[in-house]
Amino acid sequence: MAVVLSIIGVVVFFGIILLATSIRVLREYERGVVFRLGRLIGQKGPGLIFLIPIIDKMVRVELRTVTLNIPPQEVITRDNVPASVNAVCYFRVVNPSDAIVQVENFLLATSQIAQTTLRAVLGRAELDTLLSERDRLNDELQRIIDEQTEPWGIKVTTVEIKDVEIPQTMQRAMARQAEAERERRAKIIAAEGEFQASDKLAQAAATIGREPTAIQLRFLQTLVEVASERNSTTIFPVPIDLFRPYIEAAQRAAGRAGPPPT
Repeated sequence: MAVVLSIIGVVVFFGIILLATSIRVLREYERGVVFRLGRLIGQKGPGLIFLIPIIDKMVRVELRTVTLNIPPQEVITRDNVPASVNAVCYFRVVNPSDAIVQVENFLLATSQIAQTTLRAVLGRAELDTLLSERDRLNDELQRIIDEQTEPWGIKVTTVEIKDVEIPQTMQRAMARQAEAERERRAKIIAAEGEFQASDKLAQAAATIGREPTAIQLRFLQTLVEVASERNSTTIFPVPIDLFRPYIEAAQRAAGRAGPPPT
């Protein structure tokens, strides 16, 4: 009797172990790719799933977005400038079965294809394009990498270029170029200001030339401005033509009054 109970106890013990190994719990963001005797029978989850012990094997696959850091890549741009560029890639598994069956390690494979694509795409771009048109390059990288990983059940959502490092000599050359560009703009603005000022002065001279009295008023105004700046004696040569209108007005007034009485 004791031997029978021992056998029953051993059977129950191994039954519990087999039952425990046949039960799996998958989270909401997990899927299980199940193989039965080496053949793919599909994917299961989330929740509680049952496997046939020894016969069924399951591989867990996460469906959450993965952040993949692309290490710095040495790139020679189209205009022969060496640069070190790193980036970040966001992708997720959309077909767990293909991610397990079609490629050995989808994470490593995605990382390698992202690195080679980064070098290839940026090698066709010039340095100015790399610095000023990152959005376009990011879109092109995302499209190419996504096309390569689609057979693996991988969806690449975003690729972003993070840092671009160039040699110090190139940085100094770019700084000099930027400084020269600022000086050029400053000279153009100053020349445009001189042109506009000369145009206005020509208009003012034409207006003053039509009115002799305006010339006199401007001359007197200049005298006042000069006298107020310094407490010193200033000698101005005054042309007689400046007072000619007043002299003529006085003579006309005297003529209208008649000769003086004798």
